[in-house]
This record gives sequence, C-alpha cells and structure tokens, in this order.
Amino acid sequence: MKWLALVLLVGCAEAPIEMAEYDCPEGGTQLTFENFGAQFLNVNCNTCHASNAGHRHGAPESYAFDTIEGVHEHRDRIFVRAATSNVSMPPGPEDPPAEDREKLAEWLACGAP
Repeated sequence: MKWLALVLLVGCAEAPIEMAEYDCPEGGTQLTFENFGAQFLNVNCNTCHASNAGHRHGAPESYAFDTIEGVHEHRDRIFVRAATSNVSMPPGPEDPPAEDREKLAEWLACGAP
C-alpha cells in the first residue's frame, strides 16, 4: 500500500518551470557571476559540481559550475533543477532560501552575466 501512495505523490508532482517561461526583467539584471552567481553556486552546488570536487556524489563530471563557461553550458539544466520553485537541487536539508532561488532564476534568465 505504501508504494501506491508514493506513485500517487509522484504522479501529482508539478513539472519544473523552464527557463523559457521566466522573463529577464525589463532593463536586465544587476546580478553577475562575480556578485551573485559564483557565491550561490559555491555554497549550494559546487560541493558536487566543481571541476575539482573530490567526491561528486553521483554528479556527472561534465556538470561543473565553478566557471562562467560551465554555467553557460548548463544554464537551462541549472534553472530546472534549482531556480525559482524548482527545488530538486541541491539535495538535503540545507536548501537555499526562496529569495536566493528567485535571484538565481533572474540571473540565469538574463544570460548569467
């Protein structure tokens, strides 16, 4: 019976918000890799997603977010996993605050300058 409840819960989960559904604010963003992105990623993602991460906990080696080039390459994927109400990453109890996830969404939607 427990598996049935799990199947029902999974079936009711909302689809993630895609970056194409999120507009960059008119006039752009003041958020940059230097003043927002690098810190957000270092605190919340790069334990597993840095190019020099020792134990990646299953994160693919090609998903490295410690450079702006790595972020640009995986911008859409980062968005659907961690921005706005997309909360599948990072795993664990120490989730970033909703305000930071909104900033991540804005920064990525504006091209991650």
